[in-house]
Parts: sequence; structure tokens; C-alpha cells
Amino acid sequence: MNNDFKPNIKTRIEKDLLGEAFVPADALYGIQTYRAIENFKLSGVPINHFPEMIRALATVKQACALANNQLGLLSSEKFNAIKTACEQLQQGHHHDSFQVDMIQGGAGTSTNMNANEVIANLALQDLGHSLADYQHLHPNDDVNKSQSTNDVYPSAVRLAILLSHGALVDALKSLRDAMAVKADEFSDVIKMGRTQLQDAVPMSLGQEFQSFATTLNEDVDRIAHLSELLTEVNLGGTAIGTGINAHHSFGEIAVKALSDLSGLPMVLAGDLIEASSDMGAFVLFSSMLKRLAIKLSKIANDLRLLSMGPRAGLGEINLPAQQPGSSIMPGKINPVIPEAVSQVAYKIIGHDLSVTMAAEAGQLQLNAMEPLIAYSVLDSIALLTRAMHMFEHKCITGITANVEHCRAQVDNSIGIITAVNPYIGYENASRIAKLALSSGRAVLDIVREEGLLSEEKLIAITNPKNLITPVFS
Repeated sequence: MNNDFKPNIKTRIEKDLLGEAFVPADALYGIQTYRAIENFKLSGVPINHFPEMIRALATVKQACALANNQLGLLSSEKFNAIKTACEQLQQGHHHDSFQVDMIQGGAGTSTNMNANEVIANLALQDLGHSLADYQHLHPNDDVNKSQSTNDVYPSAVRLAILLSHGALVDALKSLRDAMAVKADEFSDVIKMGRTQLQDAVPMSLGQEFQSFATTLNEDVDRIAHLSELLTEVNLGGTAIGTGINAHHSFGEIAVKALSDLSGLPMVLAGDLIEASSDMGAFVLFSSMLKRLAIKLSKIANDLRLLSMGPRAGLGEINLPAQQPGSSIMPGKINPVIPEAVSQVAYKIIGHDLSVTMAAEAGQLQLNAMEPLIAYSVLDSIALLTRAMHMFEHKCITGITANVEHCRAQVDNSIGIITAVNPYIGYENASRIAKLALSSGRAVLDIVREEGLLSEEKLIAITNPKNLITPVFS
């Protein structure tokens, strides 16, 4: 034993394959968790950073204990104690005992053992025994009975994502609805549309915001659809999918219990060997998160462009001021919320690359890089959820339009010639556009001076409704 604690910290001695070690006397975790805490000081993000992961682990362990009990492999006394411990974790208690770093070697073994040891010690207390008195209820022999990290960990990760993604979808729907409200509010605000950052043709600001709402709405159903791929689990496959050390009915019973406990339609994989090594569902789901992140960043960038100025830029909209923007320039307000949204998007794009590389790195019957996949996907969900809440409440709902400025830009734009083009012909339209550019005069003034169209016709053509909708049937 060579681990040292401060003199005022009481300890207990536990032993494992490698020998003995001191563990804090009141710790619910045991020696294997302690070794993992010491070994993996990497991201600084422990398992308890993601409460859904702990709830998922507890639910998987409870389902497995129930299956073992039904099969006569675990006494009712031990089952009830394990069940009580799992329920405490599901209710949010004792999460501080899950201290292993999310990024870890061992394909998730440290996470599984963290759960096994905490549940075992809670169960021992429930049975009236001391912490670490494992002769009465053992982390491996009882809590982990009929299981392996290689079926528990990926099953728990899938469940954790499913437990997390509901809040993500709710935040997405709320942001979509906020965009739709702005679309309605700005439906009569005429402005210039732009392609390649150059004036194109008129549109309404409402149409622009409706396009934001529509693109976000597309991802609501797609995220829900892809999440269904995560309902397939490999419980009962144990080490590599062959089911060694498990009853032949264990997987079916455990997965049924997992569905009942979680309220989610979990199903047993048809090929447990394939399911133990394949990360395809995570790759697809992560890619979907990346797609949403890219959309959010594009919208954030558009809002930054539309609000640029306020006097020397486009200045079509005003973003709500959230904080002073400069330590040297008085009065400067920066678009900090859209900037933060884009940075979240870049982080998620990086997470997706990590998932891609980790999924590719699996060899033979197991993918040892699953912890990175779990961390990346769960962090992406959390970041996206928080970013969308922030975007909605600190930016979108407070946006206002500079109505007169938007209309003035339309009237002064060369792009207005496109609306006149069908009536005066392409040659005339091109000539007038060139003349307007070189002289700085307004397009419609030149059309009037040359008598190409009557004032009545010009008024009809430039009617806001006709500018932003098809006029030929």
C-alpha cells in the first residue's frame, strides 16, 4: 500500500487483484473506484457531471438484479437491498460517490465498478452491515452477477442518452416556436434578401425568421427517429456477446425489466456479438447533434450580420443588449449570445469527430473507446440543450426590427430591378442597374425618368406583397 491520505482523514483497507489500498472510511465506493480516480485525472469531468448516466446505471443494475432474482440466482434479501440502493441513485441521492473521470481506459470497467461498489455498500448499509463488508453482499458476485462491463456499460450509455434527449428536444421545440413568433411579428417588415452577401431580391424579415423555425423543426422528428436506434441493448451478452456466465433467459428478462423500469421501449439486440462491438447508433446520433449544431451556428451568424453596426453596418435588427462589449470603447455592445452559440457548435463538431474516431478504433469483439463516445455524446446533448435555452431567452425573444431602415435599403437597392425586369426586359434592366450603380441614383427614379413604366404600374410592382410572393400564375 502506497496511497497516502491527510492525517485527519479516516480510512479503511480494501484489497483487490493488485493488493491492498486505503479507501476513505466513509466512501460508498471501493478500491477499484479509488484506483480509477487516481489513474484517470484527465478531463476533470466525473461521471456525476451527467446525472442521467448514474440513473441509467442504477436502472440497468436494478433490472439485472430483478432478472437474477426471478431466475433463482439472487436471494430476495439481496435483491431487495440492491433494489433499494438503485432507487436511491435514481432519485438523485449519493451521486457525489461517482467520481471516476468520464474519459478512462478499460472500456468503461471503472464506471461499472463505481456503480457496483456504491450499490453494494448502500445495500450493505440497508442490510445492517458495515461498508466494505463484502462477505454479505459483493460488488462483483452479487451486484454484477450475470453481467460484464461490456454489456452493462453500453446499455447504460444508451439509456442515459435516451433519458437526456427529451430535454434537448423540448429546448429545440421551444426555440423553434420562439422563431415562429418572431416570424409572425416581422411578417410585414420588408427588407433585402442577400446571396453571397450581395443584394439579391426583397423578402420579409418574417420570411427570414420563418426559415429559421422551419430548419429547426426538421430536426425535431429526426432526433426522435435516430434515438430509436439506441433502444437496442446487448444485456445478457456479457463479455463478448456469447452470454458466458449468464442464464440463457437472463437477457430477455433483464431487458424487459429495463423497459418497465425506464418507461422506454428497450429491446434485446438480435446479434449480441455484433451489438457488443458496433458503435453505429452512436455515430448516427452524434452526427445528428452535429447537424443541429451547424444549423444553430448558421442562424447565430445570420443574426450577427443582420444586427451589425448599429450605424455602420446592415443594422436591420437589434439584438437585446446583455452586457457591455468593450473595456476601451464606451457604448459598444457585442452579440455575445450568438457568439457563444457558435462556440458551442464548434465544440459539438469536435465531439462528433471524437465519436467518429473512437467508433473506428474498436477491434475485434469490443470497442475499448466507448468512454470517449459516452462523454462526447452526453456533453453534446447537455451543451446543445443549455445553448438553445440561452439563445431563446437571452436573444431571440428580445429581437426588434428597424422597419424604416429595412425598407429604405430595399428602395435604394439595385436588387429592386429584378422586380421590374419582367416588365421592361433584361437588356433594359441590366442597363438601368449599371447606370444606377455608376451614378448612385435610385433604380426606380431612372425607370420613371425614362418613362418605361407608369407610376401606377410601378406602385403595383413595388407593393410589399408583390415583392415577396409570386405574382405570375
